[in-house]
Amino acid sequence: MFAEERQAEIAELVGTTRRVNGADLARRFDVTMETVRRDLAALEAAGRLRRVHGGAVSADQSTSDEKAISSRKHLNTPEKRRVAEAAFSLLRTSGAGAVVLDAGSTVEALADLIVRTDSSLPDGQEQLIITHALHIAAKLADATGIGLELVGGRVRKLTWAAAGSRAAEHYTRLRPDLAFVGCNGIHAAFGLSTPDPIEAVVKSAIIQTSRRVVVLCDSAKHDQETLMRFASLDEVDTLITDRAPGPELAAALEEADVEVVVA
Repeated sequence: MFAEERQAEIAELVGTTRRVNGADLARRFDVTMETVRRDLAALEAAGRLRRVHGGAVSADQSTSDEKAISSRKHLNTPEKRRVAEAAFSLLRTSGAGAVVLDAGSTVEALADLIVRTDSSLPDGQEQLIITHALHIAAKLADATGIGLELVGGRVRKLTWAAAGSRAAEHYTRLRPDLAFVGCNGIHAAFGLSTPDPIEAVVKSAIIQTSRRVVVLCDSAKHDQETLMRFASLDEVDTLITDRAPGPELAAALEEADVEVVVA
């Protein structure tokens, strides 16, 4: 196989899987690691991928890149809807009196489901929803059976959510029964991450103070690392996703005693 043909196949593989391993490529094409490194360097120079330790990822992946909430709502919509439906089922059976909803498009999809039902608890009391996300709070303000607490702070226009130390401090004074948290990446070694440091502070505070933590994460974020880690896997109780994690991530989740729900 000519180098051009091999590189075209590697580029197609990265486009499909979003990540490739150098050793796997060497075995696949029966070439040396040095040849693989040259191929990846050529493809990176052409803007077809981005090299990382051990291999390469698609060119659109960056540890500090973050899409606006208005754009993210249209990505992986069927997968996120399935994750949100599984999260809603868990919420309905949890009996939780106080629930945190993190910012993010999958959590927003969960909020859409909450709005459509009467969320009153069995004793007739309102279920308290706590959130720092303006778009989620707006949806829930008039929801039947819901009491709403809005956590304040400086609002990031990119995510429409309060972020930073003031929002984090508010959460540290609470002890909610249940929290639904989003992420931009989940990785066997690195844990849960997000591109923005001030968002990471808030997510970390939510996880540290909640009695039960449920992470909502579609499979496009499996094995991904973004700039700021906000939690290790052993700080999570449940992961709801749309596809079973790969072997390495699955083993790490099992080791951390994380329940995995595939929607």
